[in-house]
Amino acid sequence: MSKQGTGSIYLRGTTWWIRYSHRGREFRESSGSASEHVARKLLKDRIKETGKRGGKFIGPAEERMRFEDLAQMLRDDYAANNLRSVKRIEGALKHLSQAFGQDRAVDIEGDRITAYVARRRNEKAANATINRELAALKRAFAIAVKVKRLSQAPDISMLDESGNARQGFVEHADFVALRDALPDRVRDLVSFLYYSGWRVSEAQSLEWSEVETAAVRLSSAKSKTKKGRLLPLSGELAEILARARATRRLDCPYVFHDGGRPILDFRGAWATACAAAGLTGLLVHDLRRSAVRNMVRSGVPERVAMALSGHKTRSVFDRYNIVDEADLTAGIERRDQYLASRPTERKVVPLARDRK
Repeated sequence: MSKQGTGSIYLRGTTWWIRYSHRGREFRESSGSASEHVARKLLKDRIKETGKRGGKFIGPAEERMRFEDLAQMLRDDYAANNLRSVKRIEGALKHLSQAFGQDRAVDIEGDRITAYVARRRNEKAANATINRELAALKRAFAIAVKVKRLSQAPDISMLDESGNARQGFVEHADFVALRDALPDRVRDLVSFLYYSGWRVSEAQSLEWSEVETAAVRLSSAKSKTKKGRLLPLSGELAEILARARATRRLDCPYVFHDGGRPILDFRGAWATACAAAGLTGLLVHDLRRSAVRNMVRSGVPERVAMALSGHKTRSVFDRYNIVDEADLTAGIERRDQYLASRPTERKVVPLARDRK
């Protein structure tokens, strides 16, 4: 063994290895060579790195870690914690991978992240979309630091989203026109979304085992917030479920189905109906916003409206526990009364399209 400074070199078989310390932690690293000279030079470089004031020391394990390792750690974390936004994370990782590919994790720093944001903006990505991607990158680094695969994470700042929050809504008369333009196979599913304020995935996966005579009880396993909730059935919601019972199939557990198959994708039918109703640009998620607004407009307390639709924010979370079933039932009834008073005839009718 030959010493040099605060480290040492030694043979393991025919390969020279180096040993050194940094902040009380010992590092051992192969020089990858049978040459003592190569090992001494590597040791000298490592000791120089550890002695830099204000510099960032990169150990051998950190040098080997790549962006793809960060991405896999993030996927594993989502799977281990049973988080429900896996699809969104995969979308974020797809864009991040295009920018960072096979890069070392330690090379993904401020200037690279700034360049990434600039590129995504040039691609017309909204600030909210870019923030979801940055949040995925930030979480991946945090996991790596927590399990000591990295010593530190880069500073990742979020963008301002206040100026690009979508404010899409659909008025009741416009919804009636949209509903009538939809094909039978998805009409009741879309109507359920409008009257319940539920998320699309929650309605698509709704099963008869969750439907009672006068209410639907969404299980916590299907709720994005991991909190079960009650949806009383009255008015339009009761009629929607009654129609669904009439077409119920014993070989299909889903309330809304297409010939016994779950309705997974209805973007084509949605776009066609929106065009026919003169509502181009309307999003399915706008039905959720509209449902909440309809309840609030009709006088339903915010805490009840949020409990019915399943929203979970810091400002209303502490009020969930004081919402009882009587409040929820009254909320649905008041909403039905409000919508019954709204006109179903449209003030503006879209121009007929040229059929030439």
